[in-house]
Amino acid sequence: MRSPRRLLNSILFLLLFIVIGLPFVPLILSSVSFGWQWPNVLPDSFSFRAWEYVLADSSGTWSAVGTSLLVAFIVTAVNLLLAVPAANALVRNSFRGKWLMEAIIFAPIVIPPFVAVMGIHLTFLRLGLTETILGVVLAHISPTLPYMVRAIMISYNTLSVDWENQARMLGAGPISRFVHVVLPHLLPGIAAGASLSILISLSQYLITFIIGSGQVVTLPILLFPFISGGDPAIASAFSLLYAGIAVLTLLGMDLALKKYYQNKKAATAKG
Repeated sequence: MRSPRRLLNSILFLLLFIVIGLPFVPLILSSVSFGWQWPNVLPDSFSFRAWEYVLADSSGTWSAVGTSLLVAFIVTAVNLLLAVPAANALVRNSFRGKWLMEAIIFAPIVIPPFVAVMGIHLTFLRLGLTETILGVVLAHISPTLPYMVRAIMISYNTLSVDWENQARMLGAGPISRFVHVVLPHLLPGIAAGASLSILISLSQYLITFIIGSGQVVTLPILLFPFISGGDPAIASAFSLLYAGIAVLTLLGMDLALKKYYQNKKAATAKG
């Protein structure tokens, strides 16, 4: 039984690697190519000039990476503070107009961002929030918050109120109940929502460009000009760097979550 199962797992892993890894092969070749033109299958010559430009201090890459991560993590933290009580209210309470509230929260998923960002831009102009990181952070909440709310709602749907009632009967206060009963159960949903929030925030170009007005430079702001008619090699290098940052961020969150559960399991075993 083990041999066929191992073979099946190996085949599935190979297929997954091909599906995920194959699109990166042209990017890698393009990032180290010089004058790669259609219909050549492989580049005529190779050069690391694109990576030298991308990794140079003068390109502003590392400043853009820092700004992108700063905005993404602040947006995710704000989303978490808003999504937990919102998910709790939507799952555990029935009130008049609930469907309308859900429609407003999840509307950014189906409404194109350009529609909302123009109104946001006019408002932020009056408030003096354009060309600032704060303005970009507030604008990024609109397309990212629905995913955080939805992920935490799924976790809340599997959380029984009886568990909290038992903790209340044992003398636990509201904060203690949330920390020791609710939060551990919500962590997988929080991790899933945070992952989506970070990825969506990192990928925002239009919102960042309009609200930031070119003064808040993130990685997509640097990447887009090279994609839309600039240097394909530099665009490929930026794309690979962006993908690497996204993957490393998600791996870091996954490792932190696993570490939390390992520590919790060890503490429970000692107790």
